[in-house]
Amino acid sequence: MTFRYTDVFSLLVAILATTHFLSSNLEFVKFYIEEFKVISNLPVSIIANQYNTRLDGHHHHHHEKKAKVVDICDDFPRDSVPQDTNTTTTFCVDRNGCCNFTTIQSAIDATITANPKRTLIWINNGIYFEKVIIPKTKPNITFQGQGYTSTAIVWNDTANSSHGTFYSASVQVFAANFVAKNISFMNVAPIPKPGDVGAQAVAIRVNGDQASFWGCGFFGAQDTLHDDRGRHYFKECYIQGSIDFIFGNAKSLYEDCQLISMAPPVAVGQKNINGAVTAHGRASADEDSGFAFVRCNLGGTGRIWLGRAWRPFSKVIFAYTFMSDIVAPEGWNDFNDPSRDQSIFYGEYMCMGGGANTSTRVPYAQKLNDIQASLFLNSSFINGDQWLQLQL
Repeated sequence: MTFRYTDVFSLLVAILATTHFLSSNLEFVKFYIEEFKVISNLPVSIIANQYNTRLDGHHHHHHEKKAKVVDICDDFPRDSVPQDTNTTTTFCVDRNGCCNFTTIQSAIDATITANPKRTLIWINNGIYFEKVIIPKTKPNITFQGQGYTSTAIVWNDTANSSHGTFYSASVQVFAANFVAKNISFMNVAPIPKPGDVGAQAVAIRVNGDQASFWGCGFFGAQDTLHDDRGRHYFKECYIQGSIDFIFGNAKSLYEDCQLISMAPPVAVGQKNINGAVTAHGRASADEDSGFAFVRCNLGGTGRIWLGRAWRPFSKVIFAYTFMSDIVAPEGWNDFNDPSRDQSIFYGEYMCMGGGANTSTRVPYAQKLNDIQASLFLNSSFINGDQWLQLQL
């Protein structure tokens, strides 16, 4: 699976340029694109060429003497919307009004409380600018997008604007048995500068148990993915951020995911650290939580740690993962609290790439043997045999 920043940028500009949103919100679009340019580290030439092409086409359309009247719903893929079954109810969302719902939140609000059936919320191509909450009383919901480069939920709250990092998420999931497929979650708040206070900006907070994500994208900077609590599964996802961009106290398995650091590049010879992939928040030995990354690909920019110990019993494992040389040789950080070194569980197993050399890792990092690693390598780590297959 190939992931490209330009795919997502092209998606956003194309959608904005072909809907009424562009003409009525031009200044916001310019701001949004500038934010996305920074978030994606795209070359200025790419931004200028694609943006100008879209705008030129848009303005030319308004100078045509005889504009053909076209129903915006003529091309709506009605045959792609699944029918209701004995076990599922389908709600259709299209921001142009071609479905029953124009917003994702309105579809969630319409679902039956404590519904034992699965509610499939089919979401058409588009960027949905809304803050979404799935309450605990609405379990068994599926978001079905049309591709992580075709469907996105976007908001721009920060810890400051929302009165806390946890509440800054563009999407908050408190219900159990949530599923997301082929959709992106984005927070486009300005990227924090060094020393900024309250600029953390979460794309999604996953608080409910037994949640799974398939082919999804997660875009942000500091604290992109709040993997808060519960058992979660991520398959073939794209996760981008800078500082602690996967954090929380969940018990989660990440398989075949792309982990992309967007921390600023560090000059050759410099040894300063400016990013971290994980900040796991296990507070005691009694908590059954941890992050396991299997067959993932870690790259991007900056000079980063694999994780830092947000709480004293932080637990993270990387196995069969390619790590580029952006990973600092020491690999891990104890949050500058040596008392945590005896309780942290940081392990690596059969990883490869320029950043996977364990010879100069911190002394509390573990090079796992076959038996130790076997506990983390498949869905049994999250008791997936009890629930994961039921969500497919």
